[in-house]
Amino acid sequence: MTRLEVWAPDGFPEVAAGDDLAILVLAALGGGTDLVDGDVVCVTSKVVSKAEGRTRVGDREAAIDEETERLVARRGATRIVRNRLGLIMAAAGVDASNVAPGSVVLLPLDPDASARALRREVHARTGTNVAVVVTDTSGRAWREGQTDIAVGAAGLLVAEDFAGRTDPHGNPLVVTLPAVADEIAGAAELVQGKLGGRPVAIVRGRADLVLPPDDDGPGAASLVRAEGGDLFGWGAREAVVRALVGDEADRAPFGQEADADELSAALRRLPDAADRTAAAAVCFAHGWRLEDWERDRPQA
Repeated sequence: MTRLEVWAPDGFPEVAAGDDLAILVLAALGGGTDLVDGDVVCVTSKVVSKAEGRTRVGDREAAIDEETERLVARRGATRIVRNRLGLIMAAAGVDASNVAPGSVVLLPLDPDASARALRREVHARTGTNVAVVVTDTSGRAWREGQTDIAVGAAGLLVAEDFAGRTDPHGNPLVVTLPAVADEIAGAAELVQGKLGGRPVAIVRGRADLVLPPDDDGPGAASLVRAEGGDLFGWGAREAVVRALVGDEADRAPFGQEADADELSAALRRLPDAADRTAAAAVCFAHGWRLEDWERDRPQA
């Protein structure tokens, strides 16, 4: 039998810049006596950011601009962006909730480093080997609502790679890669709640995912796809405009160059084969230039 326990202590104090987060976390956990080897300590990015002085007074839009690497999609006032951490999120992860009016909280500068520091402190003060996950709320493509994900991690196998194994029926598993760090973050949010003032949670029961004290693992950054590795690098509307403009700076999010057969099939779908503007846009979206295609395309 496998059992998972998740709980979040009440009574966590308001966090301010310069606070020792490890002291606050351990105080909420009975001075650390509530922890055992193999536990996963989950902390919201908001309290990490507050302790690290990542709170800003002023305009939220300016803060979003500061954190944005590139705009992915815009719908009215809503901006979906790739932020400086490589995360694709609404408003770059800038949050105006659970903070003083007129202020916003930015994500930690390096959530993996924050997780590593907290893990080291917990181990130094208690001798307990835990993993640490820094969580934040994110929307999902194709799904309503939001869930928490891991934006930082230390001492945790953040993904289980089942590729090359077989299921009980003998079927080979090719790309099965459960993002267990995100699953742990989602489980933690269930007991933390959005309005409960419980920014810390403990997940117990997956000690097999917790690494030795001297191994912090690859961190949550390893779960972020490289630019161009996502099939949806632009919003639907934005992709059309970017392809038509054909700016070289916009090419990477379209992904790797398509092979000649794939591009040829796409060009055949154009209603007017002589429309060079449309053909150039299709070529651009597939990683080609029209002039290169015309020179190198397979001959019938």
